[in-house]
Amino acid sequence: MNLSVQEASLQLRDAIREATEGLVERDQLAELMVLGAVAREHLLVVGPPGTAKSAVVRRVAASLGGNYFEYLLGRFTEPSELFGPVNLGKLRDGLVVTDTGGMLPEAEVAFLDEVFLGSTAILNTLLGVLNERQFRRGHTRVDCPLRICVGAANGLPEDEGLAAFADRFLLHAFIEPVADNRLEDLLAGGWEMGRHAISPKAGLDRLDVLSAAVPMVDMAAVRPALAHAVRQLRQAGIALSDRRIVRAQGLVAAAAVLAGRDCATSADLWPLLFAIPTAAGQAGAREVLRDVLSEASHPLLHAVTEQTAQTPQARMARLVEETDRLLLGAGGQPPRAQVEALLREIDANFDPAGLPADLAERRGKLAASLTWA
Repeated sequence: MNLSVQEASLQLRDAIREATEGLVERDQLAELMVLGAVAREHLLVVGPPGTAKSAVVRRVAASLGGNYFEYLLGRFTEPSELFGPVNLGKLRDGLVVTDTGGMLPEAEVAFLDEVFLGSTAILNTLLGVLNERQFRRGHTRVDCPLRICVGAANGLPEDEGLAAFADRFLLHAFIEPVADNRLEDLLAGGWEMGRHAISPKAGLDRLDVLSAAVPMVDMAAVRPALAHAVRQLRQAGIALSDRRIVRAQGLVAAAAVLAGRDCATSADLWPLLFAIPTAAGQAGAREVLRDVLSEASHPLLHAVTEQTAQTPQARMARLVEETDRLLLGAGGQPPRAQVEALLREIDANFDPAGLPADLAERRGKLAASLTWA
C-alpha cells in the first residue's frame, strides 16, 4: 500500500475520534459508517429512539466534510422533499425536469431517519440512488456523488416489500441504550459534547483514495476461509443471499485497506457479521463463527473489532492508542486515576509473560508516570 493510503487511513481515524468524543458506546457505529463509506456500501441502523443514531451520523459527516443531506421521513413525505421540485418553467415546455440543487441526488453523505416510512414512489426512486448512484425522474438523469447513505429505523419492517428495500443496505447495526454502568459517562459526555464544534478532519478526497484501493486488494488467500464461514452460517440456519455474500467481500477488502494492507487476511473477516440482516442472526453468528471472529483485529477500527472478537488481541490496538494519548496529551503528569484504570485493564487482559512488546513498553511508561513528582 502506498503512503497516501496510509495517510488517508490515519486521517479517517482522527475523524472517528473527534466525531465520537462524548458519545458513549457509539464508536462502533461511527467505525461501521467509515467502513461502509470506504466500501461504497450503505448502513442501516436499528435501535430505539433517543440512542444517538442521528448524532453519530451528523458528527461523522461533519468530520468527513462534503455535501450532507438529512431528512426525517413520514407517511406524507413527498418525493420533492428529498429529490427536489419539478421545474415549472420546463414543465410548460413539456419537460419534467427536477431541480436537485441541495437535495439528496447531490449529497455525498446522506442520513434518512425513519427510512421505512417513505412512500412506494420514494423508495423506488431511492433504489436507483442507492444501488446505481443515479437519480432518474422524468427527463432528469443525475449521477449521484453519494459515498454512503445511512438509514435509521426503530425496528426492521415485517412487510416483504419493505424488507426487500432494507436488504439494499449491506451493513446492519443494532444498538441499545447505554448500559447502567456507563450512565455517569453518558451524562458527562452529553454535557460537554455541544461545546465543541466538529471540523472536517479527513476530506472526501482521502475517502476516495481508500475506496479506489478496495478493488485492488488480493482476496485469494482469505476467500476459502470466507466461503467456509458462510457454510457454517448456512448449517446453523443463518441464511445470506448470494448478493450479500458476494458484496461482503468488499467489506473485507475495505477493512484490509483501512489497516494499510493490499492483501486480506483472516483478521479482516469480521465485517461478515454485520452483513447478516437481523439482530437474532448476528447473535447466532457470534457463536457459530466464534473461532473466525476471535482473530479479528484492526489498528484503526478499534471499537467494532473489539466488540466483535471480545479477545485481548482485539483490545491491544485501543490500549496502545489510549496509552499514547494519555502520556503524550497530558502536558505533564497524566491523571493518576486514568493511569491506574488503564494499567488495571492491561493487566486483566494480558499475562505479564505474554504481553506484546509494544504494549509492554507503554505499560512501563504508564507505571513510571505514577512516580512522577
